[in-house]
Amino acid sequence: MERYVFNNCAFLGTGARNCLPEELKRRDYHKVLLVSDENIIKSGVLEKISYLLEENNVKYMVFSNIKPNPTVENVQNGLKVFKKFKPNVIVAVGGGSVIDCAKAISVIATNKQHQDVLSLAGTVNTKNKAFPLIAMPTTSGTAAEVTINYVITDEKTKRKLVCVDPNDVPIMSIVDSELMRTMPPSLTASTGMDALTHAIESLITKGATDMSDMFALEAIKMIAKYLERACIDGNDMEAREKMAYAQYVVGMGFSAVGLGIVHSMAHALGGRKDIAHGTANAILLPTVMQYNAQSPSKRKYRLIAECFGVDTKDKTDDECVKIAVREVKKLSKHVGIPKSLGEVGVVEGDIELLSQDAFVDICTGGNPRETSVEDIKKLYKSLI
Repeated sequence: MERYVFNNCAFLGTGARNCLPEELKRRDYHKVLLVSDENIIKSGVLEKISYLLEENNVKYMVFSNIKPNPTVENVQNGLKVFKKFKPNVIVAVGGGSVIDCAKAISVIATNKQHQDVLSLAGTVNTKNKAFPLIAMPTTSGTAAEVTINYVITDEKTKRKLVCVDPNDVPIMSIVDSELMRTMPPSLTASTGMDALTHAIESLITKGATDMSDMFALEAIKMIAKYLERACIDGNDMEAREKMAYAQYVVGMGFSAVGLGIVHSMAHALGGRKDIAHGTANAILLPTVMQYNAQSPSKRKYRLIAECFGVDTKDKTDDECVKIAVREVKKLSKHVGIPKSLGEVGVVEGDIELLSQDAFVDICTGGNPRETSVEDIKKLYKSLI
């Protein structure tokens, strides 16, 4: 049996944000908690949304005290604002960090037994549907607006809590590529490579299905064609639009079937070293792809190579593995991703704790190849 949990409603396309006032009115939402971060405010993106609310006489309050890797404290501070303001809907405007924090706030708002936040880690089928949340992504990578996952950092233990709960899916997604226009090339690259990692890992994960493969393959094709363009010219709205679609499409798939140790290892890097999630994924992806080629999913590397436009008709499976890894490396290089973990501050002394954290991460169970702490250590070490 397969289970897919999607938004009740989604609007995608340039200018989609303009539907927000009407959708709020239709649902009788008249008091909005706007969740965002300081970078979104500084970029002027949040103003595009607050303007719509003001023009339509919708009362709102902004909560923006959120770190790039949102913490337990960020969530609890957001809950304090929520309780004080008493909104009837939350609107999250930002990247994965903002939407993840908003998800945690919305879940705890209706499931008060989880106010410690820590008890939400892992697969938790909470009793009540989350408080109404509308997600408006400003990056094209995490797909947090459509998945059943969110990630919160426990600063005390320096570990990321990966939370999986079908009740956390936003009631509505508004995916407007114009909100992504101000992303600098480095952020466009890291979030785009995050989306590619979602696509490749969900394609080869143990839980992959025909339906999730459909989402993953379409996303890989779009990312292979449009990510570099979006990095070169942020005003290339066709590329922005296609990347927005790609990350949303693959989100519908990986949310149902899971990921693998690229994400496990990246979560550990984010928790221990505060490395941006997309950058960590991008550095790890080719090496872990090579490692995972020694699994039943090896045959799918041919499909990955074909998504990059390579004719594999006369190629062996081993040749297709080399091609797929090569193409991912090439794209990563072209968009400016660091080559090694050493370049982002990881040293050999970090490997022991990183490996232990990665091994117990919830994503490890979905990896197509059985792995161990020692295997993960070797993978980390090869990239320093």
